[in-house]
Amino acid sequence: MRRFLKLAALACLPFALSACISATQDYETELGFSLVSGQTAQRLGKEAMWIQNSADAAAARSRVNGLLASRYVGVDAAIQVAILNNKNLQASYADVGMSVADLWQEDLLANPTISVGYSGIGVGRTIESIVAANLTRLLTRERRLDVAEVRLLQAQLRAVDATLALSAETRRAWIEAVAAWEAVSSLNQAKTAADAAAELARELGRTGAMPKADQAREQAFYAEITGQTAEARLAANLAKERLYRVMGVWGKDLDFEVPNSLPGLPGGLRGYSSVEAEALRNRVDLQVARLKLEALARSYGLTNATRYVSDLDLAAGIEVEEEVEETEEGGEETNNIVSGMIEAGIEIPIFDSGQARLRKAEFQYLKAANLLAAKAVDIRAEARAAYKAYRGRHDIARHYQSSVVPLRVTVEKESLLTYNGMITNTFDLLADTRAKLGAILTALQAKRDFYLADADLTAAITGGLGGAPSAETETAVAEGGGAEH
Repeated sequence: MRRFLKLAALACLPFALSACISATQDYETELGFSLVSGQTAQRLGKEAMWIQNSADAAAARSRVNGLLASRYVGVDAAIQVAILNNKNLQASYADVGMSVADLWQEDLLANPTISVGYSGIGVGRTIESIVAANLTRLLTRERRLDVAEVRLLQAQLRAVDATLALSAETRRAWIEAVAAWEAVSSLNQAKTAADAAAELARELGRTGAMPKADQAREQAFYAEITGQTAEARLAANLAKERLYRVMGVWGKDLDFEVPNSLPGLPGGLRGYSSVEAEALRNRVDLQVARLKLEALARSYGLTNATRYVSDLDLAAGIEVEEEVEETEEGGEETNNIVSGMIEAGIEIPIFDSGQARLRKAEFQYLKAANLLAAKAVDIRAEARAAYKAYRGRHDIARHYQSSVVPLRVTVEKESLLTYNGMITNTFDLLADTRAKLGAILTALQAKRDFYLADADLTAAITGGLGGAPSAETETAVAEGGGAEH
């Protein structure tokens, strides 16, 4: 009588080939974020924090409270609050963690496939157990890790670019809010003067010293200034709301004010020997595009390596056969026969030879290469335009500040002197006053546009330009006044 027992145990071959791989390697997501925080500190001088737990949230909250404790919040403080507090930016940081997790996943061995079979009834039986591993995944591990590492760097640089874009958007929102309140202040001063003139006109009208037409002109001017001030105050409040949104603040965090006016025009301008070269060297979005091309190149190598073999499974083990025979004395003798076994399964490329996948990878690489070249051309143009706008806006603002406004002030003063001497009529005096007010508001707008162009130039050279509209397409801040802001 014979009984057969067949057993294929798990072989160590797949694991021996990957002995250098640590299955418990620790991929800390903070390691992936260190590049983002370092680049933020280097480019902006600001602290970037990825909030992942309650301790991080408490630290960020404490820092935000300290920055908002001052009555007036400057542009640097507003940018730092936005980086710590803006939830859209925090959401973009999560892409870094997901890319780290993808890299971790690529470093892990594929789960083996286990199959168990049983056959035979009665005296003869066979039990088989086979463990199979995907050999293609193991052999291409290094290339897949290379691709995953490049994609991780892409995610990191995208997070840096998102931080730069938020910084540029916050700077623009702060400039617009401050400029709007500066316009409000100028209109308030004009409104005060117009109020006094209207009151004087009423008193003179009671004595008969001023005709009703002149009284009406003074009162109409005051009414118009009052309406413009209300519109400007509304525009300033809306501008500050945009700043609130970008900074991610609400509730009691809204109790801060922005300065009453923008800084004066700088005495000198920033100079660049080659603004295009600076932009090509520093723009983060161009670095991301280059990494995309590199990732496709490495992925193309992976596609080429698996062109003919896309699925290769390897199963290995030992087979133990137990043979039991009856001896002449009536007893039993047991013999164990041990033999090795190996099985391999491979996809046969009869219908799909991999040429279509290979050509698709080539076309993807060609597309990315052309997009990278186009991106470089666009960045050159953006840098040139931003620098021209920067210098041009400075010249315009300087012209209004040093020429137009002083002349309008002089005209109004002379008109007021002749008016008091009964030479100039009320209509001419009001026309000169309106012209002076218009020149002042235009000068304020020109100064605002210069600082917006300055912010655009920084973004055009370092990155984050996509997050901010151009100063050339921005609508003018409505004139208006107010004290509490």
